[in-house]
Amino acid sequence: MNRRAHVPTRVLGTALAAALVLSAVSACSGQGDGPVTIRLVAADYGENADTSTKLYWDEVVRGFEAQNPGIKVDVDVESWTDIGKKVDDLIASGKSPDLLQTGGFADQVAADRLYPAADVLSLDTQSKFMDSFAHAGQVLGTQYGIPFVSSSRVLFYNKTLFKQAGIGQPPTTWSELRQDAEKIKAKVPGVTPYGLPLGPEEAPAESMLWTLSGGGLLSDDVGNYTIDSTQNQATFTWLKSNLVSTGLTYPEPGKMNRTPVFQDFAAGKVAMLNGHPTLLRMATAGNIDFGTAPIPRKDGLNKTGSLGVADWMMAFKANGHKDQIRKFLSFVFMRENQLKFDERYNLLPVTQDAFGQMSSDPKHADLKQFAAGLTNASFYPFGDPAWADVSNRIKAGIGEAVTGDPKQVLTGLQDAAVKETARFRK
Repeated sequence: MNRRAHVPTRVLGTALAAALVLSAVSACSGQGDGPVTIRLVAADYGENADTSTKLYWDEVVRGFEAQNPGIKVDVDVESWTDIGKKVDDLIASGKSPDLLQTGGFADQVAADRLYPAADVLSLDTQSKFMDSFAHAGQVLGTQYGIPFVSSSRVLFYNKTLFKQAGIGQPPTTWSELRQDAEKIKAKVPGVTPYGLPLGPEEAPAESMLWTLSGGGLLSDDVGNYTIDSTQNQATFTWLKSNLVSTGLTYPEPGKMNRTPVFQDFAAGKVAMLNGHPTLLRMATAGNIDFGTAPIPRKDGLNKTGSLGVADWMMAFKANGHKDQIRKFLSFVFMRENQLKFDERYNLLPVTQDAFGQMSSDPKHADLKQFAAGLTNASFYPFGDPAWADVSNRIKAGIGEAVTGDPKQVLTGLQDAAVKETARFRK
C-alpha cells in the first residue's frame, strides 16, 4: 500500500514562501542565472575618435569578460566637460553606475554613495599603489578614492618659433616669459605667444599652476580655501596686465579649453603653454620641434611647488555589486593594463610595478621630468567634500579674473567656497 508521506502544513508554507521570495528576487534583478552586469562611466583622455579612451576600455573589457564569463561590463566614455552631469543624471534617475573614473571623489563620499576602497580592492591590488596617492584618496582617514592615473605639468615651448624670435632659452621667471612673448608677437605674426586655457576643461589646473608659481595656493595645509589671498590677487592681476590685456594670449582665456589650446600648440600656432604628458604625443605627431622646462615663477621667488594631478576610480554601493567590482578592479590594475593606458596617453602610473617599469624603460625618458615634478607636488584638496562644487565654480568663473576685476572675481569664488565648506561641516 502506497502512502504519501505526511508533510506538516507549517513546513509546506515555509517552503512555498521561500520559493516565492527567490522567484521574486530573480524576476526583479532581471539577471536570472545569466551574467551580472556592472556599469563603468569613464572620462575620455583622447582628442578625437581615433584616440578615444573608449578604445582602451573596449580592449580591457574584452579581456576581462573572457576570463570572467559570469560578469559583463558596460562602459560609457564621456568628455571631461560632460561627465559630471552625466553621472548626476544617472544617479537622479536611479541608474547609479557601479564604477566612475574621473577627477574627484569627496562629494560622492559626502553623499554616502561609495564603498571604502578596502571593500573593493584585493590585498594584492591595495599593496600596489604608491603611498602618496593612496593617502590623497582618503576622507577623514578612510580611503575611498582609488588612484587611476597621475601627471604633473611643465612648460612646453616651440623651439622653431623661439629661434625665429631670437630667443635662446626658455623663460625661468614671469618677466622673462612676458619679454619672450612680446618678442614672439613682434617677430612671428599669427602665433599666440602664450596659451592660457582658463575654460572649464583646465581652469583648476592652470589656476593652481599660476598660484603656486606666484607663491600662493588655492587652499592651505588644513583645508581652508585661500582663493582670494594677497598672493593670488597679485598673480591674477599680473596675468591680466602683462599677458591678457597686452594681447600675448587668447582674447578671452575663460572660454579656451585645454584640448583646442593643445591642438594649437601641436599645429605650431602657440609658442608656449603649461602642459601635461599627453602633449608630448600630440606635439610629436604634429612634427613640432619643442622643448620642456620647469614652470616659470614669479620674480624674486627662489623655489615654488609643482602641481601633482591624480584622476580617480570610485566604486558605488547602490547596486550591491561589491564582489564583481573587486574582480574587475583586480584586472584593471594589472601591470600590463596600467602600462597600456599610461603609454597610450603618456601619463604616469600610480602603481609601483607599472611606475618602476616605465621609469626604467629608455623609451619613456621624456617622462622623467614629469615624474620628478611629483616629488614636491601639491595636490587639489581631493578629500574635501566641497571640492567638487568649488572646482566647478572655478571652471565656470575664474577666467573672468584676467578680463575683469581680479579681486572681485577671486573674492566671489572664495566666499562661495567658504559657504560650501560650511555646509559639509555642519
